[in-house]
Amino acid sequence: MRIFLFGLALLFTLAAVAQAQTSEHHLTIARQAVAISGKASEKITVNGTIPGPTLHFSEGDEAVIHVTNRMDRPTSIHWHGLLLPDAMDGVPGFGGFPGIAPGETFTYRFTIRQNGTYWYHAHSSAQEQDGLYGALIITPREGETVPAERDYVVLLSDYSEEDAERIRANLKMDGEYYQNQRRTLFDFVADVRHQGIGPAWGTAKAWGLMRMAPTDLADVSGYTFLVNGQTPEENWTGLFTPGERVRLRFINASAMTFYDVRIPGLTMTLIAADGQPVEPLEIDEFRFGIAETYDVLVTPPEAKAYTIAAESLERAGFALATLASAPGLKGEIPNQRPRPLLTLADMGMGHAGHDMTPPAAEPAGHHESMEHHGHGTAPAAMDNAPLPSATDDYATGVPGSGWAESGAPPGTRLLAYQDLRYLGMRKDVQPPEREIEIRLDGNMHRYVWTINGKKFSEAEPIRLAYGERVRLKFVNDTMMAHSMHLHGMFVQLENGQTAAKLPNKHTLIVAPGDTQAAWLIADEPGEWAFHCHMLYHMLAGMMTQVVVAKAAPGTGHTHTMDHAGHADHSRTAHEIVPPKAVTHALKEHGGGIFHAFRLEAGLGQGDGENLAEWDFDGWIGGDEHKLRIKSEGERTAGETEQAEAWLLYSRKIATFWDMQIGARHDFQPTSTAYLVLGLDGLAPFSLETSAHLFLSDEGDLSARLRLEKDLLLSQRLITQPY
Repeated sequence: MRIFLFGLALLFTLAAVAQAQTSEHHLTIARQAVAISGKASEKITVNGTIPGPTLHFSEGDEAVIHVTNRMDRPTSIHWHGLLLPDAMDGVPGFGGFPGIAPGETFTYRFTIRQNGTYWYHAHSSAQEQDGLYGALIITPREGETVPAERDYVVLLSDYSEEDAERIRANLKMDGEYYQNQRRTLFDFVADVRHQGIGPAWGTAKAWGLMRMAPTDLADVSGYTFLVNGQTPEENWTGLFTPGERVRLRFINASAMTFYDVRIPGLTMTLIAADGQPVEPLEIDEFRFGIAETYDVLVTPPEAKAYTIAAESLERAGFALATLASAPGLKGEIPNQRPRPLLTLADMGMGHAGHDMTPPAAEPAGHHESMEHHGHGTAPAAMDNAPLPSATDDYATGVPGSGWAESGAPPGTRLLAYQDLRYLGMRKDVQPPEREIEIRLDGNMHRYVWTINGKKFSEAEPIRLAYGERVRLKFVNDTMMAHSMHLHGMFVQLENGQTAAKLPNKHTLIVAPGDTQAAWLIADEPGEWAFHCHMLYHMLAGMMTQVVVAKAAPGTGHTHTMDHAGHADHSRTAHEIVPPKAVTHALKEHGGGIFHAFRLEAGLGQGDGENLAEWDFDGWIGGDEHKLRIKSEGERTAGETEQAEAWLLYSRKIATFWDMQIGARHDFQPTSTAYLVLGLDGLAPFSLETSAHLFLSDEGDLSARLRLEKDLLLSQRLITQPY
């Protein structure tokens, strides 16, 4: 009898081992020259390609991924959207993960506990922008529940010939460095003609007082938009036979770009958001946030080419691909839509935001129409929760938003967050116990981005008890959208659905001036990154840490978050090491030392003599403290008529203002030294302002006030009175 029982136990053990197979991959990260857009640039490849290879797993697999760093700098890989131990999440300084040093190999090991469409990317400096990213596809344990004859990854990215660290430095030097679609004087004249002088001046004055511009839709320009690493001219193509069902797994792996995605002539049926199944929903187009994923089904009826068109939000171009019935076919490229303009509503002026609590019960016959719901700040129990008011619409974008305007023709079925519905019924519908406000703010003048007023280098972690239920309330105090991503856990998006139908998301778009909320069950112990997924926003400080404490001593824990089609699982809770100041991580996310310089020089003639002048301004330091070096002068007929040099210590005293102290030395026309005290900053209407007092070595006191402003006659013709 004992032999029989032992044999039976052994049989079950072997069966379990057979099901939980090891899936092993080898990835090599290296820098090499690539010519994606026609010009050779040194970028980062994974196994020699951009993007890296698509990694395939099955739910329940034991993932073993060997990552070798062939570069001369540390690197890392984060598995975006995966549930795994924090030490395997791939963020240097979190969960004890040290990063991957040059020449070393790090082996990631974790159990695959979910299925769906995900991706991986670097979490070290700006390496993601330079090419370190790829797709990750997980097949359900019992096989795909939504059959399709064809299955394609459609990975979008924004490629720049510039080095990513150079882009970062340019933005720190001048947050408007890449703005090449600014409003001109002629645009203002056109506004006066159409609106009248009063309204036109009122709007221009409001923007001027905020030192902002309605054209600031994107921080970086000059991108080539790729599909699976291929340019529009290369035309990535997915083949089909008419009548076949095709699954498209869209991944936005861009560093900074939002897209409006459509396939003219085809209806898309959305079946998953951020890897998580949702109730099927027919759409014509969707706004695609950075780091989000969407799975759609299409059924092309004709033997021809259909264009997959992903148009950048700022209308700088398309990422293009083709679904075709035969190789070599290329669909028609849609017309570019008008570039949106931000409105004062996008700055939170004239609205109350969208602050929401889900209704109490699942209404019968739901889906075609959506009620507009409001909220209470402390949600009641689900059996007696108040119905939200009719003032909030759960839309991504405030009423009157220019950012939210897609330019789609009337009748287009646009995906809206409020239409996402969890597939099935959630078992756990208990409301949050407390609310945590996440205020998103920034300063384009200094190119600093913050959460709750602090950069990552300054912030304390958000601490959660194991199993705690919280409501995350995102308040966007900026005029830019932010893709907010929480590592290690999914949140449940508040979108007007009942608690049982709230969809899982790992990344949320928070539109300009808007408020968005989500529920979180803190059931993954560890140290987790929480940040904006716009790469240069994160690197400029818009990141914090969420620390989930361990479970009760000696106990395991079972995850209560519902994953449609995912098996129940448990693991032993582990001790969380108190957060430490990790120098490398702090420097990379808002705490670093930067340097920048600007040189303006000109040549000309006057009275028959050659003239030359220069104006140099450079600095090294952080966001609050800088050492500045300035020099300016003039030469006439080869002789220096005027020359001076400055050395200043500059310290931030207000959002747009620095106090400066230092020395100035005039070399010509006379040699004189000065002690300098002054203010430097940006006044309303973007007036670059410097005001200084000078005390000479002979005891003379003098002053200088300088105001400069760019007046655009066109994008290339600029006057600069001062």
